[in-house]
Amino acid sequence: MSALRTANVSRLLSRSARLALPRAAGASARHIATARIVALRPSVARRFGDKQQAAINGEKRQYSSSKGYPEHQVIGMPALSPTMTQGNVGQWQKSVGDKIEPGDVLVEIETDKAQMDFEFQDEGYLAKILAPVGTKDLPIDSPVAIIVENQEDVAAFADYSVDQAESPEAAAPADSNNQGAKSADNAPPAAAAKAEAEAAPTQGAAKEGSSGGDRIFASPLAKTMAKERGLDLAQIKGSGPRGRIVKSDVEAYAASGASAKPAAAAATSSAPATAPAKAAKPAKPAEAPAGAAAGFTDIPLTNMRKVIASRLTEAKSTVPHYYLTQSIAMDKVSKLRQSLNTAANGAYKLSLNDFIIKAAASALRDVPEVNSSWQGEFIRQHHHADIAVAAATPAGLITPIVRTCDAKGLKSISAEVRELVGRARANKLKPDEFQGGSFTISNLGMYGITSFSAIINPPHSAILSIGAAESRLVPDDSAEKGFAVAQIMSVQLSADHRVVDGAVGAQFLKAFRGYLENPLTLLL
Repeated sequence: MSALRTANVSRLLSRSARLALPRAAGASARHIATARIVALRPSVARRFGDKQQAAINGEKRQYSSSKGYPEHQVIGMPALSPTMTQGNVGQWQKSVGDKIEPGDVLVEIETDKAQMDFEFQDEGYLAKILAPVGTKDLPIDSPVAIIVENQEDVAAFADYSVDQAESPEAAAPADSNNQGAKSADNAPPAAAAKAEAEAAPTQGAAKEGSSGGDRIFASPLAKTMAKERGLDLAQIKGSGPRGRIVKSDVEAYAASGASAKPAAAAATSSAPATAPAKAAKPAKPAEAPAGAAAGFTDIPLTNMRKVIASRLTEAKSTVPHYYLTQSIAMDKVSKLRQSLNTAANGAYKLSLNDFIIKAAASALRDVPEVNSSWQGEFIRQHHHADIAVAAATPAGLITPIVRTCDAKGLKSISAEVRELVGRARANKLKPDEFQGGSFTISNLGMYGITSFSAIINPPHSAILSIGAAESRLVPDDSAEKGFAVAQIMSVQLSADHRVVDGAVGAQFLKAFRGYLENPLTLLL
C-alpha cells in the first residue's frame, strides 16, 4: 500500500501538483475560485499546511479504522467559489464501484452563483456516496463521498454512514472499550473492580453530554433533515458519540412521531396510584397551519438568493450612491442597426443592447475615472472595459462579464453576450465568467420600464440603468411645424461618490450620449 501511495504522489507531482501548488499556496484558507480542485494525498498536503490544502481539496481525510474498514479517503464538500460557504449536491457523474481517473467529473455542485463540475484529480474507486442528489445547504468540508484505492474494498463500505465519516474516532473508542473489558476479565478481581469504577464516570459523562446544557450536538445532515421536516432537535435523543444526534435518530423520531403522544399518555395512565402526582405541564399552543390554509407559501432560499440579498444589502448600506439621468435620441442608432442586420443576411443579428455596451465601453475609455473600483486603501483604475451585463435567470440575477469590450467590434460583442447569457440561464457559467469586471449595465427596456435606479455591484464604482425608448416631441428647426417625433431613451448612472465625483459622472454620460447619437463613431 505504501509503495502504491508513493508512486501516486510522484505521478501527481509530475502531472498536476507542479501547476496546482503555486496557486494553492496563494489561495485563501477556505476558498479557491476554480472548479478544478487538486486533491493531493495527506503526505503531500502536510508539506504545504494541512488546513490550507484540505480546504482546497474539499477536506480530504484518510482513515484505517480498527472497526474493520479498509484504508479510505473521505471527500468533503469543496469550496468552488470565493464566496461559497455551503453548497447543494447535483447529479452524481459516477456510481458506487466506478473507477475514477484524474480529471473525471465526480459530481455537480451548486454554488452560490452557478452549478459547477467537481473534477477529481486522483485515482481510486467510489466506495460510498454520503450526500445523495438533492442534498441542500451542505457546509464546506462536510463529507460527500468515500474513495478507496482498491476495487475489492468497495463492498466493505456498504453500511458506512455520514456519521462515521464525521466522527471517525467513534470506532476506535468503542474498540478500546472492548479491549478494556477483555483486560478486565483476565485481570485479578481487584483490577477488574477498578476498571469498572473508572468506566462508570465516562459513561455518565456521555449521557450527560446528550441532555445537559443548552447546546444541541447534531451532525449537519441531521440538522438539515430536521429543518426540512419541521422537527425540534431538542426533542430528539441522540445515539451517536457523546449523545450526538445523527441521521438515523431523526428518521426514527419522525417515524414514531405520530405515536409518541399516545404512548406517553398510556404510560401516564398505567402508573401506580401510590406514585406522587406531578403537576401537568401546560400544553403548547397549536401552531398556525402552513401553506394554502394560512393564505401564504413559504419559499426556501436558494444559495444564489442568499448571496444576492447579502451583497445588495451591503452595497446599499455601505456605498454612497448618487444618481445622474440623461435622455438620448435613438433614431440614428436604430437606423444603423437595421442597415447592418439587413446587410448581414442572417450571419448575425445586432440588438440595441450591443450598441449600448459598445458605447459604454468607448465612454469608459474616454473617462477612465469611471472605469475604477474602490479597494479600501486605494482606487484601482482598470485598463480595459470589462462590462458585466445583468441577466435574469430562473434562480435569480447574475452578471456575466464581457471582457475587453473596448477592443471588440459589435459583432463579437453580440455573439459573446448571447453565448454568456444563454449559459447563465442554464446555470453553466464558470466563476471567472461572472466574477470581477469593472462596470455594470442593467437593461429593463425590454419590459417597458422607462427609468429606474440600479444598485451598484461592488467593487464596481458605477452601474448604468437603461430604460425603454419612447416617442417624444422634440424641437426641430428643419421641420415645417418646428418640431418632430423622436425615439428618446432615458438612462441613469448610479455612481459611488468615493470614486466618481459628480462632474466626472456627467462627463461619462455626455460621452455615452455622443456615441449613441452619432453611432458611426462606434465603427471607427
